[in-house]
Amino acid sequence: MGKVTGFLEIEREERDYAPVEARVKHYREFVIPLAEEEVRKQGARCMDCGVPYCHGTTNIVGTPSGCPVNNQIPDWNDLVYRGEWQEAARNLHSTNNFPEFTGRVCPAPCEASCTLNIDDNPVAIKTIECAIIDKAFENGWVKPEVATRKTGKKIAVIGSGPAGLAAAQQLARAGHDVHVYEKFAKAGGLLRYGIPDFKMEKIHVDRRITQMEAEGVTFHYNAHVGVNTSVDDLVKGHDAVILSGGAEHGRDLAIPGRDLAGIHYAMEFLPQQNRRVSGEAATADKPILATGKKVIVIGGGDTGSDCIGTSIRQGAVSVTNFEIMPQPPEQENKLLTWPDWPLKLRTSSSHDEGATREFSVATTKFTGENGQVKKLHCVKLDEKLKPIPGTEFEIEGDLVLLAMGFVHPVKTGMIEKLGLTLDPRGNVKADTFSYQTSQPKVFVAGDMRRGQSLVVWAIREGRQCARSVDQFLMGETTLPR
Repeated sequence: MGKVTGFLEIEREERDYAPVEARVKHYREFVIPLAEEEVRKQGARCMDCGVPYCHGTTNIVGTPSGCPVNNQIPDWNDLVYRGEWQEAARNLHSTNNFPEFTGRVCPAPCEASCTLNIDDNPVAIKTIECAIIDKAFENGWVKPEVATRKTGKKIAVIGSGPAGLAAAQQLARAGHDVHVYEKFAKAGGLLRYGIPDFKMEKIHVDRRITQMEAEGVTFHYNAHVGVNTSVDDLVKGHDAVILSGGAEHGRDLAIPGRDLAGIHYAMEFLPQQNRRVSGEAATADKPILATGKKVIVIGGGDTGSDCIGTSIRQGAVSVTNFEIMPQPPEQENKLLTWPDWPLKLRTSSSHDEGATREFSVATTKFTGENGQVKKLHCVKLDEKLKPIPGTEFEIEGDLVLLAMGFVHPVKTGMIEKLGLTLDPRGNVKADTFSYQTSQPKVFVAGDMRRGQSLVVWAIREGRQCARSVDQFLMGETTLPR
Protein backbone atom coordinates (compact mmCIF):
# COMPACT_ATOMS: atom_id res chain seq x y z
CA MET A 1 0.00 0.00 0.00
CA GLY A 2 1.26 3.47 -0.80
CA LYS A 3 4.89 3.76 -1.78
CA VAL A 4 6.91 0.74 -0.70
CA THR A 5 9.59 2.84 0.95
CA GLY A 6 7.39 5.86 1.64
CA PHE A 7 7.36 5.50 5.41
CA LEU A 8 11.16 5.56 5.38
CA GLU A 9 11.50 8.55 3.07
CA ILE A 10 8.63 10.86 4.04
CA GLU A 11 8.01 12.45 7.43
CA ARG A 12 4.55 12.75 8.96
CA GLU A 13 2.92 16.07 8.13
CA GLU A 14 -0.41 17.25 9.56
CA ARG A 15 -2.73 20.17 8.96
CA ASP A 16 -1.75 23.32 10.81
CA TYR A 17 -3.85 25.82 12.78
CA ALA A 18 -4.29 29.53 12.14
CA PRO A 19 -2.51 31.65 14.79
CA VAL A 20 -4.26 31.91 18.16
CA GLU A 21 -4.54 35.69 18.05
CA ALA A 22 -6.44 35.47 14.73
CA ARG A 23 -8.68 32.47 15.30
CA VAL A 24 -10.10 33.52 18.68
CA LYS A 25 -11.73 36.52 16.98
CA HIS A 26 -14.24 34.35 15.09
CA TYR A 27 -16.17 31.07 15.20
CA ARG A 28 -15.11 29.68 11.83
CA GLU A 29 -12.96 26.61 11.30
CA PHE A 30 -9.27 27.48 11.51
CA VAL A 31 -7.55 24.28 10.36
CA ILE A 32 -5.30 24.94 7.36
CA PRO A 33 -5.56 22.04 4.85
CA LEU A 34 -2.45 20.51 3.35
CA ALA A 35 -1.74 21.05 -0.33
CA GLU A 36 -2.92 18.21 -2.58
CA GLU A 37 0.62 17.04 -3.37
CA GLU A 38 1.46 16.91 0.33
CA VAL A 39 -1.67 14.84 1.06
CA ARG A 40 -0.63 12.38 -1.65
CA LYS A 41 2.82 12.12 -0.04
CA GLN A 42 1.18 11.37 3.30
CA GLY A 43 -0.84 8.60 1.64
CA ALA A 44 2.46 7.22 0.31
CA ARG A 45 3.61 6.68 3.91
CA CYS A 46 1.03 3.91 4.44
CA MET A 47 3.09 0.73 4.69
CA ASP A 48 2.02 -2.75 3.60
CA CYS A 49 1.78 -4.00 7.19
CA GLY A 50 0.67 -7.58 7.76
CA VAL A 51 -2.31 -6.69 9.97
CA PRO A 52 -3.70 -3.18 9.39
CA TYR A 53 -5.02 -2.49 12.89
CA CYS A 54 -6.26 0.91 11.69
CA HIS A 55 -9.18 -0.95 10.03
CA GLY A 56 -10.69 -1.64 13.43
CA THR A 57 -10.13 -4.86 15.34
CA THR A 58 -11.03 -6.46 18.64
CA ASN A 59 -8.25 -7.68 20.89
CA ILE A 60 -8.12 -10.84 23.00
CA VAL A 61 -10.12 -9.32 25.88
CA GLY A 62 -12.79 -7.90 23.58
CA THR A 63 -11.61 -4.29 23.53
CA PRO A 64 -12.03 -2.61 20.11
CA SER A 65 -9.17 -0.62 18.63
CA GLY A 66 -8.72 1.25 15.40
CA CYS A 67 -11.59 2.60 13.30
CA PRO A 68 -15.08 1.86 14.67
CA VAL A 69 -16.69 2.03 11.21
CA ASN A 70 -13.96 -0.23 9.76
CA ASN A 71 -12.79 2.26 7.15
CA GLN A 72 -10.60 0.56 4.52
CA ILE A 73 -7.81 2.98 5.32
CA PRO A 74 -4.85 1.37 3.49
CA ASP A 75 -6.97 1.15 0.35
CA TRP A 76 -7.89 4.82 0.16
CA ASN A 77 -4.43 5.89 1.30
CA ASP A 78 -3.07 4.06 -1.74
CA LEU A 79 -5.71 5.59 -4.02
CA VAL A 80 -4.83 9.08 -2.81
CA TYR A 81 -1.13 8.41 -3.34
CA ARG A 82 -1.95 7.42 -6.93
CA GLY A 83 -4.17 10.47 -7.46
CA GLU A 84 -7.39 8.43 -7.81
CA TRP A 85 -9.43 10.77 -5.60
CA GLN A 86 -12.92 9.89 -6.86
CA GLU A 87 -12.38 6.19 -6.26
CA ALA A 88 -10.96 7.03 -2.83
CA ALA A 89 -14.17 8.94 -2.06
CA ARG A 90 -16.31 6.00 -3.20
CA ASN A 91 -14.32 3.63 -1.01
CA LEU A 92 -14.54 5.97 1.98
CA HIS A 93 -18.32 6.31 1.63
CA SER A 94 -18.70 2.53 1.52
CA THR A 95 -18.05 2.38 5.27
CA ASN A 96 -18.76 5.91 6.51
CA ASN A 97 -21.80 8.00 5.59
CA PHE A 98 -20.30 11.23 6.90
CA PRO A 99 -16.49 11.36 6.65
CA GLU A 100 -16.59 15.16 6.72
CA PHE A 101 -17.77 14.87 10.36
CA THR A 102 -15.20 12.34 11.46
CA GLY A 103 -12.45 14.03 9.44
CA ARG A 104 -12.97 17.06 11.66
CA VAL A 105 -14.03 15.90 15.13
CA CYS A 106 -12.93 12.28 15.51
CA PRO A 107 -9.95 11.77 17.87
CA ALA A 108 -8.56 9.29 15.32
CA PRO A 109 -8.23 5.92 17.09
CA CYS A 110 -7.08 4.71 13.68
CA GLU A 111 -3.87 6.71 14.04
CA ALA A 112 -3.29 5.32 17.54
CA SER A 113 -3.53 1.82 16.01
CA CYS A 114 -1.31 2.56 13.01
CA THR A 115 1.77 0.34 12.84
CA LEU A 116 3.90 3.44 12.38
CA ASN A 117 2.60 4.72 15.72
CA ILE A 118 4.90 2.21 17.41
CA ASP A 119 7.57 4.88 17.05
CA ASP A 120 5.05 7.74 17.44
CA ASN A 121 4.96 8.61 13.75
CA PRO A 122 1.62 7.34 12.39
CA VAL A 123 0.16 7.99 8.96
CA ALA A 124 -1.88 11.23 8.97
CA ILE A 125 -5.08 9.25 8.41
CA LYS A 126 -7.52 11.89 9.68
CA THR A 127 -5.96 14.58 7.49
CA ILE A 128 -6.21 12.32 4.42
CA GLU A 129 -9.82 11.37 5.18
CA CYS A 130 -10.86 15.01 5.42
CA ALA A 131 -9.02 15.88 2.20
CA ILE A 132 -10.82 13.08 0.33
CA ILE A 133 -14.33 14.14 1.31
CA ASP A 134 -13.64 17.86 0.88
CA LYS A 135 -12.38 17.20 -2.65
CA ALA A 136 -15.44 15.02 -3.32
CA PHE A 137 -17.78 17.88 -2.41
CA GLU A 138 -15.71 20.41 -4.38
CA ASN A 139 -15.93 18.26 -7.51
CA GLY A 140 -19.62 17.38 -7.20
CA TRP A 141 -19.01 13.68 -6.63
CA VAL A 142 -21.35 13.53 -3.63
CA LYS A 143 -24.82 13.03 -5.07
CA PRO A 144 -28.15 11.73 -3.75
CA GLU A 145 -28.41 7.94 -4.01
CA VAL A 146 -32.12 7.41 -4.61
CA ALA A 147 -33.52 3.91 -4.14
CA THR A 148 -34.61 2.25 -7.40
CA ARG A 149 -37.49 0.47 -5.67
CA LYS A 150 -39.75 1.29 -2.75
CA THR A 151 -40.62 -1.27 -0.09
CA GLY A 152 -43.80 0.33 1.22
CA LYS A 153 -42.42 0.18 4.77
CA LYS A 154 -42.49 3.28 6.95
CA ILE A 155 -39.82 3.90 9.59
CA ALA A 156 -39.54 6.56 12.31
CA VAL A 157 -36.11 7.68 13.47
CA ILE A 158 -36.25 9.70 16.69
CA GLY A 159 -33.25 11.99 16.98
CA SER A 160 -31.13 13.44 14.18
CA GLY A 161 -27.63 13.15 15.61
CA PRO A 162 -24.98 11.08 13.81
CA ALA A 163 -26.57 7.72 14.75
CA GLY A 164 -30.03 8.78 13.58
CA LEU A 165 -28.76 10.35 10.38
CA ALA A 166 -26.67 7.29 9.47
CA ALA A 167 -29.58 4.92 10.12
CA ALA A 168 -32.01 7.11 8.19
CA GLN A 169 -29.76 7.43 5.15
CA GLN A 170 -29.05 3.72 4.96
CA LEU A 171 -32.73 2.80 5.25
CA ALA A 172 -33.84 5.38 2.69
CA ARG A 173 -31.32 3.96 0.23
CA ALA A 174 -32.82 0.51 0.90
CA GLY A 175 -36.16 1.84 -0.34
CA HIS A 176 -37.99 2.53 2.93
CA ASP A 177 -40.09 5.61 3.70
CA VAL A 178 -38.02 7.20 6.47
CA HIS A 179 -39.26 9.96 8.79
CA VAL A 180 -36.82 11.67 11.19
CA TYR A 181 -38.28 13.39 14.27
CA GLU A 182 -36.11 16.12 15.80
CA LYS A 183 -37.06 18.09 18.92
CA PHE A 184 -35.10 21.18 17.88
CA ALA A 185 -35.55 23.54 14.93
CA LYS A 186 -32.78 22.00 12.82
CA ALA A 187 -31.26 18.57 12.27
CA GLY A 188 -27.87 17.42 13.49
CA GLY A 189 -28.22 16.81 17.22
CA LEU A 190 -24.82 17.06 18.90
CA LEU A 191 -23.23 17.88 15.54
CA ARG A 192 -25.25 21.09 15.32
CA TYR A 193 -25.90 22.10 18.91
CA GLY A 194 -22.97 20.64 20.83
CA ILE A 195 -19.85 20.90 18.67
CA PRO A 196 -18.73 24.53 18.24
CA ASP A 197 -18.53 25.99 14.75
CA PHE A 198 -14.79 26.59 15.12
CA LYS A 199 -14.40 22.80 15.18
CA MET A 200 -17.03 22.02 12.54
CA GLU A 201 -19.05 24.58 10.62
CA LYS A 202 -22.69 23.64 10.10
CA ILE A 203 -22.52 23.77 6.30
CA HIS A 204 -21.26 20.21 6.58
CA VAL A 205 -24.48 19.15 8.31
CA ASP A 206 -26.74 21.24 6.06
CA ARG A 207 -25.54 19.75 2.80
CA ARG A 208 -25.99 16.20 4.11
CA ILE A 209 -29.56 17.03 5.14
CA THR A 210 -30.16 18.36 1.61
CA GLN A 211 -28.75 15.13 0.18
CA MET A 212 -30.92 12.99 2.45
CA GLU A 213 -34.07 14.94 1.60
CA ALA A 214 -33.32 14.30 -2.08
CA GLU A 215 -33.01 10.61 -1.21
CA GLY A 216 -36.53 10.66 0.24
CA VAL A 217 -35.96 11.22 3.97
CA THR A 218 -38.62 13.43 5.59
CA PHE A 219 -37.56 15.60 8.54
CA HIS A 220 -40.05 16.72 11.20
CA TYR A 221 -38.71 19.58 13.34
CA ASN A 222 -39.80 20.85 16.76
CA ALA A 223 -41.22 17.37 17.27
CA HIS A 224 -40.24 16.39 20.82
CA VAL A 225 -41.38 12.78 21.03
CA GLY A 226 -42.95 12.05 24.40
CA VAL A 227 -43.59 15.77 25.01
CA ASN A 228 -45.44 17.38 22.11
CA THR A 229 -45.46 14.35 19.79
CA SER A 230 -47.21 11.15 20.83
CA VAL A 231 -45.02 8.09 21.34
CA ASP A 232 -47.98 5.73 20.89
CA ASP A 233 -48.99 7.34 17.61
CA LEU A 234 -45.46 7.01 16.25
CA VAL A 235 -45.21 3.34 17.15
CA LYS A 236 -48.65 2.59 15.72
CA GLY A 237 -48.06 4.62 12.57
CA HIS A 238 -44.71 3.10 11.58
CA ASP A 239 -43.48 -0.39 10.80
CA ALA A 240 -40.35 0.17 12.90
CA VAL A 241 -39.04 2.86 15.22
CA ILE A 242 -35.37 3.70 15.90
CA LEU A 243 -34.43 5.61 19.05
CA SER A 244 -31.27 7.65 18.51
CA GLY A 245 -31.71 10.54 20.91
CA GLY A 246 -28.31 10.37 22.59
CA ALA A 247 -27.21 10.37 26.23
CA GLU A 248 -28.29 13.83 27.33
CA HIS A 249 -28.44 13.53 31.10
CA GLY A 250 -25.34 15.42 32.25
CA ARG A 251 -23.33 14.40 35.29
CA ASP A 252 -24.08 16.85 38.09
CA LEU A 253 -21.96 18.13 40.97
CA ALA A 254 -24.13 17.80 44.07
CA ILE A 255 -22.22 20.00 46.53
CA PRO A 256 -23.25 22.97 48.70
CA GLY A 257 -23.98 26.07 46.64
CA ARG A 258 -24.95 24.19 43.47
CA ASP A 259 -28.20 26.21 43.30
CA LEU A 260 -26.36 29.54 42.92
CA ALA A 261 -26.84 31.45 39.67
CA GLY A 262 -23.95 31.22 37.20
CA ILE A 263 -23.47 27.43 37.44
CA HIS A 264 -24.56 25.64 34.28
CA TYR A 265 -24.21 22.37 32.43
CA ALA A 266 -21.98 22.62 29.36
CA MET A 267 -24.94 21.68 27.18
CA GLU A 268 -26.86 24.67 28.46
CA PHE A 269 -23.98 26.92 27.41
CA LEU A 270 -22.69 25.53 24.09
CA PRO A 271 -25.99 25.28 22.14
CA GLN A 272 -26.75 28.94 22.82
CA GLN A 273 -23.57 30.08 21.06
CA ASN A 274 -24.15 27.70 18.15
CA ARG A 275 -27.59 29.22 17.69
CA ARG A 276 -26.12 32.73 17.76
CA VAL A 277 -23.58 31.82 15.07
CA SER A 278 -26.22 30.29 12.79
CA GLY A 279 -28.74 33.07 13.34
CA GLU A 280 -31.27 30.63 14.74
CA ALA A 281 -33.81 32.17 17.11
CA ALA A 282 -32.73 31.91 20.73
CA THR A 283 -34.63 29.63 23.06
CA ALA A 284 -36.47 30.99 26.09
CA ASP A 285 -33.40 30.33 28.25
CA LYS A 286 -31.62 33.28 29.83
CA PRO A 287 -28.41 34.06 27.86
CA ILE A 288 -25.28 32.43 29.31
CA LEU A 289 -22.20 34.43 28.33
CA ALA A 290 -18.56 34.33 29.45
CA THR A 291 -17.95 37.94 28.44
CA GLY A 292 -16.02 39.77 31.17
CA LYS A 293 -16.20 36.79 33.54
CA LYS A 294 -13.80 34.50 35.37
CA VAL A 295 -14.78 31.13 33.95
CA ILE A 296 -14.16 27.80 35.65
CA VAL A 297 -14.70 24.71 33.48
CA ILE A 298 -15.02 21.51 35.50
CA GLY A 299 -14.18 18.48 33.36
CA GLY A 300 -11.14 17.84 31.19
CA GLY A 301 -12.59 16.08 28.15
CA ASP A 302 -13.73 17.26 24.72
CA THR A 303 -16.82 19.00 26.08
CA GLY A 304 -14.71 20.92 28.57
CA SER A 305 -12.34 21.89 25.76
CA ASP A 306 -15.29 23.19 23.71
CA CYS A 307 -16.40 25.30 26.67
CA ILE A 308 -12.89 26.74 26.94
CA GLY A 309 -12.67 27.76 23.28
CA THR A 310 -16.16 29.25 23.33
CA SER A 311 -15.52 31.19 26.56
CA ILE A 312 -12.30 32.67 25.16
CA ARG A 313 -14.08 33.80 22.00
CA GLN A 314 -16.84 35.39 24.07
CA GLY A 315 -14.26 37.49 25.89
CA ALA A 316 -13.75 35.79 29.25
CA VAL A 317 -11.35 37.53 31.65
CA SER A 318 -9.79 34.16 32.47
CA VAL A 319 -10.53 30.48 31.92
CA THR A 320 -9.46 27.78 34.36
CA ASN A 321 -10.00 24.07 33.68
CA PHE A 322 -10.28 21.58 36.57
CA GLU A 323 -9.92 17.83 36.08
CA ILE A 324 -10.52 15.42 38.96
CA MET A 325 -8.16 12.75 37.59
CA PRO A 326 -4.36 12.92 37.90
CA GLN A 327 -2.41 14.38 35.00
CA PRO A 328 -1.75 11.58 32.50
CA PRO A 329 1.77 10.89 31.22
CA GLU A 330 2.88 12.91 28.21
CA GLN A 331 3.88 9.70 26.42
CA GLU A 332 2.26 6.27 26.69
CA ASN A 333 4.15 2.99 27.01
CA LYS A 334 3.79 1.64 23.48
CA LEU A 335 4.65 -1.92 24.48
CA LEU A 336 1.72 -1.95 26.90
CA THR A 337 -0.93 -0.03 24.97
CA TRP A 338 -0.44 -0.27 21.21
CA PRO A 339 -2.64 -0.78 19.17
CA ASP A 340 -5.26 0.22 21.75
CA TRP A 341 -6.26 3.79 22.52
CA PRO A 342 -3.68 5.12 25.01
CA LEU A 343 -4.14 7.16 28.15
CA LYS A 344 -1.85 10.16 27.77
CA LEU A 345 -1.91 13.94 28.13
CA ARG A 346 -3.81 15.53 25.27
CA THR A 347 -3.76 19.26 24.63
CA SER A 348 -6.50 20.59 22.37
CA SER A 349 -6.42 23.72 20.23
CA SER A 350 -8.71 25.38 22.81
CA HIS A 351 -6.28 24.64 25.65
CA ASP A 352 -3.59 26.42 23.64
CA GLU A 353 -5.74 29.53 23.38
CA GLY A 354 -5.17 30.59 26.97
CA ALA A 355 -6.69 28.26 29.56
CA THR A 356 -5.04 27.29 32.84
CA ARG A 357 -5.30 23.54 33.47
CA GLU A 358 -5.30 21.95 36.92
CA PHE A 359 -5.38 18.20 37.53
CA SER A 360 -6.31 16.21 40.68
CA VAL A 361 -8.73 18.89 41.84
CA ALA A 362 -12.11 18.37 43.51
CA THR A 363 -14.55 21.22 44.11
CA THR A 364 -16.15 20.84 47.55
CA LYS A 365 -18.55 23.80 47.58
CA PHE A 366 -19.62 27.00 45.85
CA THR A 367 -20.18 30.30 47.63
CA GLY A 368 -21.52 33.57 46.32
CA GLU A 369 -23.13 36.93 46.87
CA ASN A 370 -26.78 37.86 46.30
CA GLY A 371 -27.48 34.41 44.91
CA GLN A 372 -24.66 34.57 42.32
CA VAL A 373 -21.64 32.25 42.43
CA LYS A 374 -18.40 34.06 43.21
CA LYS A 375 -15.99 31.49 44.57
CA LEU A 376 -15.13 27.78 44.37
CA HIS A 377 -13.70 25.93 47.37
CA CYS A 378 -11.42 23.12 46.25
CA VAL A 379 -8.93 20.53 47.43
CA LYS A 380 -6.12 18.59 45.76
CA LEU A 381 -6.49 14.81 45.47
CA ASP A 382 -4.05 11.94 45.69
CA GLU A 383 -3.78 9.15 43.13
CA LYS A 384 -6.69 7.32 44.80
CA LEU A 385 -8.84 10.47 44.45
CA LYS A 386 -8.74 11.06 48.20
CA PRO A 387 -8.43 14.66 49.53
CA ILE A 388 -4.92 15.63 50.63
CA PRO A 389 -5.08 17.40 54.02
CA GLY A 390 -3.76 20.92 53.94
CA THR A 391 -4.19 21.40 50.18
CA GLU A 392 -7.51 23.24 50.37
CA PHE A 393 -7.72 26.40 48.26
CA GLU A 394 -10.22 28.89 46.90
CA ILE A 395 -10.57 30.41 43.44
CA GLU A 396 -12.78 33.19 42.16
CA GLY A 397 -15.28 32.36 39.47
CA ASP A 398 -18.53 33.94 38.35
CA LEU A 399 -19.36 31.46 35.58
CA VAL A 400 -18.97 27.73 36.27
CA LEU A 401 -19.49 25.24 33.44
CA LEU A 402 -20.02 21.58 34.33
CA ALA A 403 -18.49 19.41 31.61
CA MET A 404 -18.11 16.13 33.47
CA GLY A 405 -19.72 13.89 30.91
CA PHE A 406 -23.15 12.35 30.46
CA VAL A 407 -24.51 9.48 32.52
CA HIS A 408 -27.42 8.13 30.45
CA PRO A 409 -30.34 9.23 28.25
CA VAL A 410 -33.14 11.37 29.64
CA LYS A 411 -35.73 8.84 30.77
CA THR A 412 -38.75 11.05 31.38
CA GLY A 413 -41.09 11.21 28.44
CA MET A 414 -40.36 8.85 25.55
CA ILE A 415 -38.39 6.09 27.31
CA GLU A 416 -40.75 5.94 30.31
CA LYS A 417 -43.86 5.91 28.11
CA LEU A 418 -42.45 3.09 26.00
CA GLY A 419 -41.66 1.10 29.16
CA LEU A 420 -38.32 -0.06 27.81
CA THR A 421 -35.87 -2.24 29.71
CA LEU A 422 -32.70 -0.41 30.73
CA ASP A 423 -29.21 -1.75 31.32
CA PRO A 424 -27.40 -1.33 34.70
CA ARG A 425 -26.01 2.05 33.58
CA GLY A 426 -29.44 3.44 32.73
CA ASN A 427 -29.14 3.16 28.95
CA VAL A 428 -31.77 1.53 26.75
CA LYS A 429 -30.94 -2.17 26.67
CA ALA A 430 -30.19 -3.81 23.31
CA ASP A 431 -27.41 -5.97 21.89
CA THR A 432 -25.06 -5.00 19.06
CA PHE A 433 -26.43 -7.53 16.62
CA SER A 434 -30.18 -6.85 16.53
CA TYR A 435 -30.23 -3.41 18.23
CA GLN A 436 -33.73 -4.44 19.29
CA THR A 437 -35.19 -3.13 22.56
CA SER A 438 -37.58 -4.98 24.87
CA GLN A 439 -40.29 -3.92 22.40
CA PRO A 440 -39.60 -5.89 19.19
CA LYS A 441 -40.76 -3.08 16.90
CA VAL A 442 -38.52 -0.52 18.61
CA PHE A 443 -34.77 -0.35 18.00
CA VAL A 444 -32.04 1.81 19.57
CA ALA A 445 -28.64 3.01 18.40
CA GLY A 446 -25.87 5.39 19.42
CA ASP A 447 -25.31 6.98 22.80
CA MET A 448 -28.84 6.14 23.93
CA ARG A 449 -27.77 2.49 23.83
CA ARG A 450 -24.03 2.51 24.50
CA GLY A 451 -23.69 5.63 26.64
CA GLN A 452 -21.60 8.73 25.96
CA SER A 453 -19.21 8.01 23.12
CA LEU A 454 -17.70 9.31 19.87
CA VAL A 455 -19.38 10.55 16.70
CA VAL A 456 -17.74 7.69 14.79
CA TRP A 457 -19.23 5.10 17.17
CA ALA A 458 -22.67 6.67 16.65
CA ILE A 459 -22.28 6.37 12.88
CA ARG A 460 -21.26 2.72 13.26
CA GLU A 461 -24.27 1.91 15.43
CA GLY A 462 -26.66 3.78 13.13
CA ARG A 463 -25.44 1.79 10.13
CA GLN A 464 -25.61 -1.54 11.94
CA CYS A 465 -29.03 -0.76 13.38
CA ALA A 466 -30.29 0.09 9.89
CA ARG A 467 -29.19 -3.32 8.66
CA SER A 468 -31.04 -5.00 11.53
CA VAL A 469 -34.23 -3.01 10.86
CA ASP A 470 -34.08 -3.85 7.15
CA GLN A 471 -33.67 -7.53 8.02
CA PHE A 472 -36.57 -7.30 10.51
CA LEU A 473 -38.92 -5.74 7.95
CA MET A 474 -37.91 -7.58 4.79
CA GLY A 475 -36.59 -10.93 6.00
CA GLU A 476 -33.30 -10.26 4.22
CA THR A 477 -30.94 -7.35 3.70
CA THR A 478 -28.09 -6.22 1.51
CA LEU A 479 -27.09 -3.34 3.79
CA PRO A 480 -23.51 -3.63 5.10
CA ARG A 481 -22.70 -4.22 8.75
